[in-house]
Amino acid sequence: MMKEKIDKMLQELDQVRPGSKEEVEQLRIKYLSKKGEITALFNEFKSLNADEKRTMGQLINHLKDTAQAKINELKLAYDTTGNAVEAIDLTRSASAVELGTRHPLTIVRNEIIDIFSRIGFTISEGPEVEDDWHVFGALNFPPEHPARDMQDTFFVEKNPDILLRTHTSSVQSHVMTTQKPPIRVLCPGRVYRNEAISYRAHCFFHQVEGLYIDKNVSFADLKQALLYFAKEMFGEETKIRLRPSYFPFTEPSAEMDISCDICGGSGCNFCKHTGWVEILGCGMVDPAVLEACGIDSKVYTGYAFGMGVERIANLKFKVKDLRMFSENDVRFLKQFEASL
Repeated sequence: MMKEKIDKMLQELDQVRPGSKEEVEQLRIKYLSKKGEITALFNEFKSLNADEKRTMGQLINHLKDTAQAKINELKLAYDTTGNAVEAIDLTRSASAVELGTRHPLTIVRNEIIDIFSRIGFTISEGPEVEDDWHVFGALNFPPEHPARDMQDTFFVEKNPDILLRTHTSSVQSHVMTTQKPPIRVLCPGRVYRNEAISYRAHCFFHQVEGLYIDKNVSFADLKQALLYFAKEMFGEETKIRLRPSYFPFTEPSAEMDISCDICGGSGCNFCKHTGWVEILGCGMVDPAVLEACGIDSKVYTGYAFGMGVERIANLKFKVKDLRMFSENDVRFLKQFEASL
């Protein structure tokens, strides 16, 4: 049913011939506005099963790209036709207006989202100011658990139950308590930790975390998804390895390394002569977390992973000082004009 809708819209877009700028705008509203037909498809997409999401996700994204390209083409056609005198903006500056560029973190975040959207992940976002339960309690952090010391937290004054989230796993807590499996979401956002600012650490940074819960989800599924991501992000020759680790909300837990793309795994200063570079943490969702969020751990299993956007940006763009991402130095940002 959804495929038929998509095919029909693609056919309409191919045949549409608007006669004015106003009709082009109506076309944009019909397909791309918040209440448009493509947005409605994305809402319907959430109710599909995992296999259908894998296929339909690619088709919807193709439809959206096609509609955007068609509307941009029509807008350009009407902007470049008509009376040349009327097209002149007499209030314009005599100096050339330089084009801007996306921030490098935005470029990397969008690429991560695009890669995982191809295998059925949808986006979920949540508040940066959170309560203790969603950040810690729901994720297997008891009040006196020593794992809380792993993350120095900014608490809101006079209310120790309200804090700035230390990880976007809090969004996963919201999703697990409000949605029924199967769940396959990606949670991007800014997080905060009370750390000294240096070239390798900051009091705020950005994460992208993923969560997949369904029947019979295994560690092999997690490994395959992460291998796919690594090859798409860093190149087909990229290899991965998983090392045992510890996180309160996953069991078993692992840290994932990729083969160094600078030396090809032979060893260099960047990878500290190991041939490997750590990029993310992952693991199988702890049954206690599933039960705390109202999901039957005897029926469902799941995996979760999380990565720092700054870390991935460092690897892609070889930026050695994290502070450069937040200082808004135009000389630094102009280097990414070709990365849009």
